[in-house]
Amino acid sequence: MAEVYGRLTGQPGVCLATLGPGATNLVTGVANANFDHAPIVAITGQGSTRRLHKQSHQNMDVVSMFRPITKWNTSVHSPGTIPEIVHKAFKLAAAEKPGATHVELPEDIAGRDTAQVPFRAPARFRRPVPDPETVGRALALLGESEAPIVLAGNGCIRTRTSRELNAFVENTGIFVANTFMGKGALSADNARCLYAAGLGSRDHVTEAFERADLVLCIGYDMIEWPPDRWNVGRDKRIIHIDFEPAEVDDHYQVDVELVGDLASGLAAINARLGPEHRKQTALYRHLREQMTADLHEHDNDDSFPMKPQRILSDLRAALRAEDILISDVGAHKMWVARHYPVYQPGSCIISNGFCSMGIAVPGAISAKRTFPGRRVVGLVGDGGFLMNVQELATAVQYRIPATILVWEDGAYGLIAWKQQARYGKTSHVEFANPDLVRVSEAFGCHGIRVGSAAELTPALESAFDETDRPSVIVVDVDYTENMKLTQHLGELISH
Repeated sequence: MAEVYGRLTGQPGVCLATLGPGATNLVTGVANANFDHAPIVAITGQGSTRRLHKQSHQNMDVVSMFRPITKWNTSVHSPGTIPEIVHKAFKLAAAEKPGATHVELPEDIAGRDTAQVPFRAPARFRRPVPDPETVGRALALLGESEAPIVLAGNGCIRTRTSRELNAFVENTGIFVANTFMGKGALSADNARCLYAAGLGSRDHVTEAFERADLVLCIGYDMIEWPPDRWNVGRDKRIIHIDFEPAEVDDHYQVDVELVGDLASGLAAINARLGPEHRKQTALYRHLREQMTADLHEHDNDDSFPMKPQRILSDLRAALRAEDILISDVGAHKMWVARHYPVYQPGSCIISNGFCSMGIAVPGAISAKRTFPGRRVVGLVGDGGFLMNVQELATAVQYRIPATILVWEDGAYGLIAWKQQARYGKTSHVEFANPDLVRVSEAFGCHGIRVGSAAELTPALESAFDETDRPSVIVVDVDYTENMKLTQHLGELISH
């Protein structure tokens, strides 16, 4: 919940846990937020400082445990330091690149008074801007290239760079592929958008990168789509535009680095664009046409269980541009990345760093609480749903009308997909579900089971009409489409 709040608002979300098992239960969520560059502050309790030197009830070294999964963490040893520590935790969590911080509060320190007062709100500051000489070198490289392409990453969403990215595309005609976490940086309805890049298999967009001679990586982190996937021959010229210097990687040897504020760096480039930077890329246009045809191939497929493509087509039609989709991790995430067009930055949240299952249910609750006027859907597989189904109790208690859309297949679909692709069979991926609709209703939710393709859109509208309780929609999904997609992409490899 704290991570999704941070990703949607840019301000740190806060999560609080008790000592011992409360702290250990935060670990996966905190690590997930840190890998996704979501600003959060985690606060945990701790035993009295008088007993931390010895074996005692629920005593463990929480600070050491959180060190590898946070930007910064500490324990409070004196009440007088609390204003400084809290201010530093929030400042570092929100600073580019954002992430998780952690503060531990021992019980005896928590019980003391202090005369110290909180810090005032932090002053606004301007991030550094790339120097003109480096901008000039980037422009020269761009002018020399024949088939440039942009890879827009999560940083474009975090730093609100979309306006400058749109201006760059308008002035140059260069096509853009968004990473999973950068979806919406360039709207899917822009004629220069190549949708999303990052599927494990080869895809149309992979062909675009194979033909590119220059890649402009804007707000891109390697964790989003490793460069050995799109720079196989190490033959691409690379312009790196990000707040931090480029990571060192054999497949990511950068020619020009524009280090500083993303929007300002791209604005500096836009201000100096000339006719030599206007590119004609007919190949990319053809690839976009193929991608668009793929998106709409099954829009009217009435088969049941429903095809993932039809589910996402109906879902996209039911949601406005500003509405929010939170995707969990699993086979459905691959389909969301490839087949769910996004028109506004921050309207589709995908976890792709630590990539932990379980974000969709609490994430949808958090998003709906943060933006009550928007339709919010948490899309999750049945495996991910059961991992924290208890969060429905929170949504019911606080009367938060988030919609949870569960794709049911009785298996860990992504693992089954990978096993089938590699070994031709699956092992230990199936499980038995309870009646998920009745379970949801027992929590106090509005529960709906979709029995045919025609019933999904009415089910979504029924859920959106709920104003004081969450809704859970369960639909049987046809995951035989997974291997059909793999075979289709395999055909692309052979061409």
